[in-house]
Amino acid sequence: MSDDLERFSAFLPFPKMAHLLESELFERFNVGAKNATRLGELVLIPDFPKEKGSPYFSRCSSFSLQKKSFSSISEAAGILKKIQRNWAAYCFSFFRRSALIQEKLPYIHVKSRSFPCEIPNTPMGFFSLLSQNELIFSPKTSSPFPLGAISFLEDHEHPPSRAYLKIWEALTVAHTCFDFPFPVSGEKCFDAGACPGGWTWAMKNCGVFVFSVDRSPLSEELMKDANVLFLPHDAFTLSVDDVCEKLNTQKVDWLLSDVICYPSRLLEWVQKWIESGRAKHIICTIKMQGAIDWLLVLEFASISGAHVLHLNKNKHELTFFWKEKTP
Repeated sequence: MSDDLERFSAFLPFPKMAHLLESELFERFNVGAKNATRLGELVLIPDFPKEKGSPYFSRCSSFSLQKKSFSSISEAAGILKKIQRNWAAYCFSFFRRSALIQEKLPYIHVKSRSFPCEIPNTPMGFFSLLSQNELIFSPKTSSPFPLGAISFLEDHEHPPSRAYLKIWEALTVAHTCFDFPFPVSGEKCFDAGACPGGWTWAMKNCGVFVFSVDRSPLSEELMKDANVLFLPHDAFTLSVDDVCEKLNTQKVDWLLSDVICYPSRLLEWVQKWIESGRAKHIICTIKMQGAIDWLLVLEFASISGAHVLHLNKNKHELTFFWKEKTP
């Protein structure tokens, strides 16, 4: 491998999504597979167009690679500790040796967490071993989570679907990276396309009153919940005034949607709400219909105050985040 690592950027795909990362690199960034070097699943690209940002289907990206030789486990750990505190090992070989280096570094939380949880938005580096005595590393990556991953202690009894894990992750990412608050008691939420109610369940457990709309009913328990108001309807055809009247509020604290719909329709709906000035926080899943329309994704990402990411719990989809500007 070339010693000129400053030319290289590194991208780690989400599990089982290496093909989507490869496709995105080609379609969005005009980078072909022939230019890539692979270390396990880690993809290294020379002269990557950094000004275009990080690929969505990379859960951990780096644009500042370095390489150093070392003679002992302690020396390797010392090299990293002199730079910063937080490091996560990506192991594609030399697994035991990588683990021994990680053990000598300051502790980082890699186990499942309870929701909600506070995670510092501080630089998280990664390192890997090219050989017994050769270290490749980057002090800063695209995510404050170790190798871009976060998992939660699951509730296997009460949620009506596993979709609650997606909104837990989205809320945690929004709080950690985009300065969103966590939902709190007394707030009001519009959950569009809510059936069977995974996101509604998560929000009402935070004490939020949820107006849930879908053509199909929620789970039986949620339909009886005093903190949930259900309406059988096409959620996207309700006017902003209709929703705010149902919630008895001038402004919705949380506007959510995990519904399957054409991304263009979701974009129109999101723009309508933002232009109304009657939503404080928006989190929506952009469900892809076949091939990804990258120009349409760019329209989402170009909205003032917006962010678009792929989450660990996303599949062939992205997540849109937006927060109103505060005075």
